[in-house]
Amino acid sequence: MYRLLLTLLFIAQLSACQVSPLYTNVSSKNHQQNTQIATAQLTKIIDQAWQLRLQSDPELAKQLGDTSAAGKLPDLSLQALLKRNQQQLHLLSQLTQIPTTDLSKTQRIDKQILADQLQDSLDQYRFKMHYLPLTAEGGFHTDIARISHRRFLTEQDYENYLNQLKLLPHYFHQQTSWLQQGIKEGITLPKVTLEGFEKSIKAFIVPMRESGYYAPFTAFPKHFTEQQKIAFKQQGEWLIQQNVIPSYQAFYRFMTQDYIPNARISLAAKDLPDGQAFYENRVRYYTTREISADEVHVLGLKEVKRIRAEMQTIIDELTFTGSFADFLYFLRNDPQFYPTSPEQLLKEAAFIAKKADAILPKYFTHLPTTPYGIAPVPAEIAPKYTTGRYLGSSSDDEPGYYWVNTYALNKRPLYELEALTLHEAVPGHHLQISLNQSLTQLPNFRRYSYISAFGEGWGLYAEYLGLEAGFYQDPYSNFGRLTYEMWRAARLVVDTGIHSKGWSRQQAINFMASNTALSLHNVTTEIDRYITWPGQALSYKIGELTIKKLRQQAELALGEQFDLRRFHDAVLANGSVPMTILEQQIQDFIIKEKSTI
Repeated sequence: MYRLLLTLLFIAQLSACQVSPLYTNVSSKNHQQNTQIATAQLTKIIDQAWQLRLQSDPELAKQLGDTSAAGKLPDLSLQALLKRNQQQLHLLSQLTQIPTTDLSKTQRIDKQILADQLQDSLDQYRFKMHYLPLTAEGGFHTDIARISHRRFLTEQDYENYLNQLKLLPHYFHQQTSWLQQGIKEGITLPKVTLEGFEKSIKAFIVPMRESGYYAPFTAFPKHFTEQQKIAFKQQGEWLIQQNVIPSYQAFYRFMTQDYIPNARISLAAKDLPDGQAFYENRVRYYTTREISADEVHVLGLKEVKRIRAEMQTIIDELTFTGSFADFLYFLRNDPQFYPTSPEQLLKEAAFIAKKADAILPKYFTHLPTTPYGIAPVPAEIAPKYTTGRYLGSSSDDEPGYYWVNTYALNKRPLYELEALTLHEAVPGHHLQISLNQSLTQLPNFRRYSYISAFGEGWGLYAEYLGLEAGFYQDPYSNFGRLTYEMWRAARLVVDTGIHSKGWSRQQAINFMASNTALSLHNVTTEIDRYITWPGQALSYKIGELTIKKLRQQAELALGEQFDLRRFHDAVLANGSVPMTILEQQIQDFIIKEKSTI
């Protein structure tokens, strides 16, 4: 019996050994099939979502080679928005059904970022953000004017432009209709932030030949015949006179007679219909974290206290006699700190930018090939516009631009200019965005997207990197750097204070003014920006703190083997990503670096 049992056991074991490889092959084959199916599904959804985006953004479609989109403007009709919302809802439903386990690491990132983008579009529609195509800084009426800024090289370029001018009244009517609906439902910008807003419209109501829309008809390509020039100029003059200027006039009347008088009195996003959910949604979207407004507020107060101590150290080193408030008054009012002409401000920004260009090889192994220029903020939006901004290249034969606000020169301190330039140009936005667009291995929906916590966090980190690179040698310039860091920390406090805790506009202005050396004009325009753009201001500090934390982790884990250039390459390797993905990205970087030690 014992031998029989042994024999049976041996046969069973032999059978098990023979069956196991067969099972493994089947399992492997099934996994491979599942991966192929999941990949095909993901690729299809990515393509469909991208086509939807191009349909809704003809200017982007044109930039990427779709000639059929060149003469169009966005369709903002109820039918178009509803259809796009339904299509995005369907795509998101399909996307969530794809098993993540069947995807590669890169595909998982694609899936998460696309899901975030689709969800955000659905959220914006749900919260009726199309009722608010304006902020305190400007809106659709200033953005659309950029159609006259592009390069005009062919007859077709002019034909496309003329067709857009024909469509302009309809585009303005659609936007105004949504603003009117916002009045009915109590979804408007706060009235206090609209003081002087009408000037940004009136700037376009000028004699026809002084209009920015007329600029393309003042300098034609050399190969155009006189007959072509005359024909295009006549058509352009007629359309600007009959379509463009009347559109701005009608919009001016609507804003001054209907919208501004009926705009809401309250400031907080939470006071909008379903406002508390809306604001918490914006907090999560802009920080890319599961974090509440209360948690952000507490973090902001902590950062303000830390930075304030560093600022006081500089004041002490300067042996300034007086209080912190006295020092801020000195900085805001002493003429030595301010440019005397727009040219001086622009030239100083250019000098700093060129110095910044020179340090890049020391800190990065991959550099952008797209150049950037420096230009003033357009006069029509400058009074209520932020102090500076970066505009990415719209095509491979055009540069990016670092905009510097030259309005109210006595409010543009030079001691802030190093930090501003490093943030907006290099190693900040221009470097990051240009490299992002050069990542041809990424799908287009990632190459041409911007995740605020990543991009703005990187911009603020770039300001800090300047300290290591030898900038801020002047103590006032270093104080300006800290002012910019404090500015972003204070945003955590005032944005959540306004939208979640019932702060008044003056309370927010006082907090910002008493903790930073920003000019009072800048403080006011910034607070109005936060009021009309809930949550966006939170992205800067959250992103920067995440990047700094990850760098500290990498330095600690790698010790003397830590290479700052490779760390920066690792941060930027996959383009703009949510903070959770960036954290995993750097953990993978640490593991890989350790394996080479």
